[in-house]
Amino acid sequence: MSQARIANRAADQLREIKFTRNWLNNAEGSVIVEFGNTRVLCVASFTPGVPRWLTGKGSGWVTAEYSMLPRATHTRSDRESVKGKLGGRTQEISRLIGRSLRSIVDTKALGENTIVLDCDVLQADGGTRTAAITGAYIALADAITWAKKEGHIIADRRPLIQGVSAVSVGIINGVPMLDLCYEEDVTAETDMNIVCTADGNFVEVQGTAEGKPFDRTLLDSLLDLGTAGCAELSALQKKVLAE
Repeated sequence: MSQARIANRAADQLREIKFTRNWLNNAEGSVIVEFGNTRVLCVASFTPGVPRWLTGKGSGWVTAEYSMLPRATHTRSDRESVKGKLGGRTQEISRLIGRSLRSIVDTKALGENTIVLDCDVLQADGGTRTAAITGAYIALADAITWAKKEGHIIADRRPLIQGVSAVSVGIINGVPMLDLCYEEDVTAETDMNIVCTADGNFVEVQGTAEGKPFDRTLLDSLLDLGTAGCAELSALQKKVLAE
């Protein structure tokens, strides 16, 4: 996979990845995650107690909300609060982030506590949902660390089972490529988002042929590329959380 692409990346190369932790003063966990020019603010808010339908069951709850700022893209888009309803894309991505984070949380160990992950896209250049998942995990980990220190979670419990990250892959001119920027994403023949746990298992795979249908060989190539990318992201997450 040596084909050159935008920014002279190799086909199997991630964009520059950066995490800036503790970006907000008041949040229990916060991070700005950067996948190249895509920047997402991920904030974890911890609240004792759970939704009514979980009360008394001894389990916690983790959920997420996703949004994009009006000038995150080339042209201004109206705030969804002004429109009076959430768009289908916003709801779908919010649910994806929530599912991804819950997949690696032991809700019993979390206790009857709720953590909400707010993921706000500051600047979009492709892969906003995958960046949000990857950054939200770090914010979640920091919020759980805070809750243990404050005595909200029993110290010897381990609510986080392992890490989770996500990356986009696609086929451009017949070549599978990793971590697509916007210009690549809009021209891709196939576009796919892959969410993996730190041990390499899949949480979710979202893939669509935008043009020519893809065969099993290309599918396997995309899955291999995505799992390798997630493994790199997982290593970066671990390094950041160890600092």
